[in-house]
Amino acid sequence: MTNEETINLKIIATSDVHGFFLPYDFIEQRPTPGSLARVCSYVKKERAKYGSNLILIDNGDILQGQPICNYFNSIKPQSTNIASQMLNYLGYDACTIGNHDIETGHGVYDKWAGETNCPVVAANIIDTASGKPYFKPYTMIERQGIRIAILGMVTPAVPNWLNESLWSGMRFESIADSASKWVKLIREKEAPDLTIGLFHSGWNGGISTTHCNEDEVERVAHQVEGIDVIFFGHDHTTRQATICNGDNSSVVCLNPSCDARAVASAEIKVEKAGNKISGKRITGGIVDITHERADVGFEMHFRQARDETNDFCRRRIGLIESSINTNDCFFGCAPFTDLIHNLQLAITHADISFNAPLSFNSKIEKGDIRVSDMFKLYRYENQIYVVKMTGREIKDYLEMSYGLWVGTMASEEDHIMLMEKETKAGKVRYRFKNLTFNFDSAAGIDYDVDVTKPAGERINVKCMSGGGMFDYSAWYTVAMNSYRGNGGGELLTKGAGIPTTELPRRIVWQSTKDQRQCLMEEIERMGTITPRANNNWRFVPLEWAGRAIERDRRLISGSQP
Repeated sequence: MTNEETINLKIIATSDVHGFFLPYDFIEQRPTPGSLARVCSYVKKERAKYGSNLILIDNGDILQGQPICNYFNSIKPQSTNIASQMLNYLGYDACTIGNHDIETGHGVYDKWAGETNCPVVAANIIDTASGKPYFKPYTMIERQGIRIAILGMVTPAVPNWLNESLWSGMRFESIADSASKWVKLIREKEAPDLTIGLFHSGWNGGISTTHCNEDEVERVAHQVEGIDVIFFGHDHTTRQATICNGDNSSVVCLNPSCDARAVASAEIKVEKAGNKISGKRITGGIVDITHERADVGFEMHFRQARDETNDFCRRRIGLIESSINTNDCFFGCAPFTDLIHNLQLAITHADISFNAPLSFNSKIEKGDIRVSDMFKLYRYENQIYVVKMTGREIKDYLEMSYGLWVGTMASEEDHIMLMEKETKAGKVRYRFKNLTFNFDSAAGIDYDVDVTKPAGERINVKCMSGGGMFDYSAWYTVAMNSYRGNGGGELLTKGAGIPTTELPRRIVWQSTKDQRQCLMEEIERMGTITPRANNNWRFVPLEWAGRAIERDRRLISGSQP
């Protein structure tokens, strides 16, 4: 008679933690609902149920986002990286690497990978010298005789955002192509009972070029046979789906979004008859952990790291004479955006500056400016670039930017902002249709944005802000962040029409320090700053735009249904 047994496994995945390790936002200097301290409490409870049959994995983008990351990456690099300490304390079984981890540079992520007790898996990052994966492509875990393969991947769009020095010696393969190859190899070599995808990639969409597709999870789930569960992330969007694969099996796909507010959880029941698997049942979902109490032991263990980071964040660097808010930046010239524009122009002496508000409702209050406030200007460690562009390219760049931002008004009652409506818990809310960090405006030129005209025909550049003529055929120097200068958001490529291969030749200067550090040093040099709107651009016609802005601002802020 054959012995039959049921083995219960649980896999918990975090993704895009972005430095939310402790229940405290070092940027805003206030408690935060998401943190690994709360994840710790949840994991402890689940380990009490599942024991060693609980598997904990992370999906990348853990090395950037909060000042505590920057402190250990740059200010105290000789210490064990705080992200390594966190993974080790919680007992992770595997992790992959994200694009923002690669943005920290070889010195940081190579060291981090060597310090973690769990393997870093990323099959589609290829070492150009050896032709083999730069990191371990996959890892095998065994629980009660069940063999589990965990295959790692990262979005191949990294070169579209980051300077090559940060990923030197690497190339990035398509996730779909790489997964197809490695799943087949794993099945032949390892004969796994379960195959898990750990993919730092979004569901679909994103950048799509002849060289790469940014987000490939949906495609892999449909086309690559042999994967049971895909844990994914990168696009900061909660999603759970079950896809019917080409071999008529089901693939459970789970994305817990970002900032450690939720985890992805898969429960797996494996039926064994003797030494053979007779069946398996997989269910999964997204678990909100914001109501979990932060684990006291976790917080105590990392108390010194918290105290040191707070000391770093609270250092005074200057004085600001009036409060500024990113909300103003979406509706016209605003002191917040123009502060960055003017600092970039002062640092680089470029002709023109491009910049976008990175988030909604981020504020710097009047009074002392501290290091933590600088993370409101730039959360990640970009550099400053100066790029050569023609006047025509500058106009076309702005056409694409405002095309993502505003619609075409056929009457004064129309919306001016491109928005979408969503209903949650019975409440109707409006939000921008596209990603706000691609809403670039310009300083150094005076221009109108005519919202009665179709996308591509809205920008009228009148002159240089100093009074000189703006010439579409002339060359100008333009300051921007390195994300944009490397092709991020596609404003330079699709918008301005500059081929991706030509972008490196257009960069005439780049900062040796990250952009936030450059801006901070300039503020320290100035001592006191008085931010004002440059008033160098406006939406027209003024009467239509003015009334529409008032309406749409109320909708987006949630002050009316």
